[in-house]
Amino acid sequence: MRDEETCLEEPREREDPSAREFGSRVELALSATNHLFNARNSPRYVAQVLQGVSAVATKLDRTTRPFTGVGPAELKARVGAIDLDQPLPDTASALEELESVYLRDAVYFHDTKYAAHLNCPVVIPALVGESILSALNSSMDTWDQSAGATMIERRLIDWAADRLELGGAADGVFTSGGSQSNLQALLVARNHAVAGLRQQPSNAGLRLPALLEKLRIFTSADSHFSIQKSASILGMGFDAVISVPCTGDHRMNPAVLAQAMAEARGAGLLPMAVVATAGTTDFGAVDPLTELAALARAYGAWFHIDAAYGGGLMVSGRYRHLLDGTALADSVTVDFHKTFFQPVSSSALLVRDRSMLRHVTYYADYLNPESAALAEIPNQVDKSIQTTRRFDALKLWLTLRIMGADAIGALLDEAIDLAARVGSLVGADDDFELAAEPQLSTLVFRYRPRTDGGGRLSEDAADALNPAIRAAVFASGEAVVAGTTVAGRHYLKFTLLNAEATLEDIGAILGLLRRTGADLLQDGLLQSDVAA
Repeated sequence: MRDEETCLEEPREREDPSAREFGSRVELALSATNHLFNARNSPRYVAQVLQGVSAVATKLDRTTRPFTGVGPAELKARVGAIDLDQPLPDTASALEELESVYLRDAVYFHDTKYAAHLNCPVVIPALVGESILSALNSSMDTWDQSAGATMIERRLIDWAADRLELGGAADGVFTSGGSQSNLQALLVARNHAVAGLRQQPSNAGLRLPALLEKLRIFTSADSHFSIQKSASILGMGFDAVISVPCTGDHRMNPAVLAQAMAEARGAGLLPMAVVATAGTTDFGAVDPLTELAALARAYGAWFHIDAAYGGGLMVSGRYRHLLDGTALADSVTVDFHKTFFQPVSSSALLVRDRSMLRHVTYYADYLNPESAALAEIPNQVDKSIQTTRRFDALKLWLTLRIMGADAIGALLDEAIDLAARVGSLVGADDDFELAAEPQLSTLVFRYRPRTDGGGRLSEDAADALNPAIRAAVFASGEAVVAGTTVAGRHYLKFTLLNAEATLEDIGAILGLLRRTGADLLQDGLLQSDVAA
């Protein structure tokens, strides 16, 4: 018999679950540091980013149409089936999954059969800039977060202001897009007007809401919806915006504006701002800037030009004259991610008098104390309604340094010329009706063929047919076109921004629209195909 002492096992130390959990967390944190962007992980950074770039390039090579036609329900189910709490083993697996939920069904703006919205194909120098700015992740609010980025953005603001002839006192700031640029312009205009109202003894002691009641904004009936939206955000309400009818070419009518401003003043209202549009979303129309500027000045109103679309004309070789009058503006909106062929987002607000930007300045001791401004430290947040903000200016900077402004302008000129040629093609086609002659690179038209009796399809039938054509073509994935309404009637719209698109490419889309419309009529989808 073995000694009892030899039969006894050494007692084990019981494992502490909390210690095990702590160890797992430490191990996970150590593993996670391998994904941080730093010098130690730079080889991993290069390899993984190249995998992503390769996935996009491969998809681009294999994509033959702008869209797959996938429906919302199918794509929602596919994305919803992914368990976000269970990460994949590596980048390759994640990119393979991404192909099925995004890359496969993305809408590809570079395709020559994409002719819908103001989404431009982007230039490669800007994509180089995007890769750099995303990695370094500069935040454009304060100098101590952005340094060289601040100076590049400021230099580009000066460059754009010079192109728009705003003068030596001009300034501005990059924004997320035209809606934000317009909002900031109207915020400055509102605060400038309110500052004037506070000087009147009758307004002593009144708070801001009371001072806003009499302010009015005048803009064309075809202007961007962000003007009404901005008025609402600024506490003035949608009805503070007075919509001014356009002439037959969809430009704001100066005579009607003069009458509207006189009536407003006669009713005891204060014309706060006149907003002109240089490139309306539907028709690409440029309002008569010089005439509108004179009216705004006569009433002491702020004159803002929304050139989100038409701003690219500042580098045009053939159409720069369409922007004549920008020198008279108090502020201008420009979207570089439209007609400068930049990735979203890249926009700017420019003002003729830099001191006006004080109307959006707020000093915070923990970020941009007033002492920093007095010391002339260039904190961009002092003139922005955003705080944290990307270094989007880098994309435009590299585009200018690699391609040059003239090359950007040449791309836009090609799109404008193409729209003119397509306009002639549509105008000569008996199955289609043009709503107006193209002015920039958009074309509004509708399919309204002749009936057996020789007349055209009725207005009501055309109203039902054209949205159905657009939906069917989008579902096919073969092309993407936009839609809009003119005088309450439904139309189709081309927005042409691809310099590589040809008349044959757009002619093929017209053929698809024609065939789709004819098939819908043939299938009896629409019964009211009587002559108008």
